[in-house]
Amino acid sequence: MLGTFQASHLRIEVDAPAKSIGRCLLYPIELQKWLPQQLSPGLPEKLSEGLTFTSSIGFVSIEHHVEVASDRCLRMLLSQGIDGFHEWYWGDGWVQSRLEGVSLLPLNLGQTFSLWRFKEFLATLHVSDTP
Repeated sequence: MLGTFQASHLRIEVDAPAKSIGRCLLYPIELQKWLPQQLSPGLPEKLSEGLTFTSSIGFVSIEHHVEVASDRCLRMLLSQGIDGFHEWYWGDGWVQSRLEGVSLLPLNLGQTFSLWRFKEFLATLHVSDTP
């Protein structure tokens, strides 16, 4: 893999309960509304352990393999455009994202932009309490 090793760890406060945050991270239909990446078609209703899917940012494809998908954590191994991993942890009023890998992409900038979009999305969202 070409590129440099990069690590970015960000934690932000959000005005949303843990259940709403989890829904926006674990359900592809919600994830696609704020994530600045195009997800591969045909994904199941909810991300689950063992699932592999592809996203793209322009001409760069990133393969995601879901290692952990629970009510407070999402961990994915990444390959192709980023060789590394992305972890999400959340609770009532906060989200934490940890991204590490080798890539030509500016990971810290991309992660900061994604979390900003996510925070803005959550601020305007009225997610139902039922999945």
